Amino acid sequence: MRFLRHAIFAIATAAASPALADLTLYSGRGEPLVAPIIAAFTAQTGITVNVRYAGTAELAVLLQEEGTASPADLYWAQDAAALGAVVELFAPLPEALVAPVPAAYRDSQNRWVATSGRGRVLAYSTQRVAQEDLPASLFNLTDPKWKGRIALPATNGSFHAHVTAMRVIHGDETTRDWLEGIAANAPVAVRNNTALIQAIGDGEADIGLTNNYYLSRFLQRDTDFPVSQTLFSTDGDIGNLLLVAGMGVLATSPRQTEAQAFIEFLLSPAAQQYFTGEVAEFPIIPGTIVTRTDINLDDVIRAAPDVDLNTIGDLEGTLDMIRAAGLL
Repeated sequence: MRFLRHAIFAIATAAASPALADLTLYSGRGEPLVAPIIAAFTAQTGITVNVRYAGTAELAVLLQEEGTASPADLYWAQDAAALGAVVELFAPLPEALVAPVPAAYRDSQNRWVATSGRGRVLAYSTQRVAQEDLPASLFNLTDPKWKGRIALPATNGSFHAHVTAMRVIHGDETTRDWLEGIAANAPVAVRNNTALIQAIGDGEADIGLTNNYYLSRFLQRDTDFPVSQTLFSTDGDIGNLLLVAGMGVLATSPRQTEAQAFIEFLLSPAAQQYFTGEVAEFPIIPGTIVTRTDINLDDVIRAAPDVDLNTIGDLEGTLDMIRAAGLL
């Protein structure tokens, strides 16, 4: 953490204004997930982080509206699509800061960097869906046999990123057809990914696309919870997308040193272990110890489609397409 030590020294020797060490963070990541790691950063550095929590897409739109007048120093998004939508607002990060992160998990100009990874998976009811009936591809979810059985969090940022990646790989026409096919199957609308897992467990739906870490929280409370998850059996299928949560520093922030110190902290071994052990996400820094025995990063990388995360930035176009299909 040499970069962080240098940053903290610079902060300590800068002008003595108390406001200098305060950061304003716009977080599309939920408070229960990230508040503990933010508190740990403050405890270690003395830097106060004032957080505005909201949906990832909502905050991306807000940043665009605020422009150079935004009070935000940092933006933490739960997907690369939202980061790409506002990437022009970010300052490039020092190479020394982001060097530990593989190039595939950061902006090509280092304007944002991933903080953790997550695989898109298919959650399903172990009581009502036999393994031999599981769809082999995401595109099979438009089959009429799934009518009224799909839980869909259409307002969720990861879903938006997933659809944006589908547009990049398969084109707008194919993606539009898929969205219309999903709409024709009358999906069960749910608020978020947690609600998706709960809806399947409660029998309100049988199947749904989510991120790999949500189910683990239910299983920690109830090992017999009647939901499991899997990757689509077709390697390279768009359903097996590898997404990242990530962060950028606003170019207008007067607290570049403090903001970079926060990012360095999130990339530290302790923080990466937190994301892996407590949140059940995938680490971004190679060598992080992973103790889970369910779907792992190697599984996701093997099954994932080849997509450049820097190319999935047209969030507004995706939202328009989802609205046109009647899902929003």
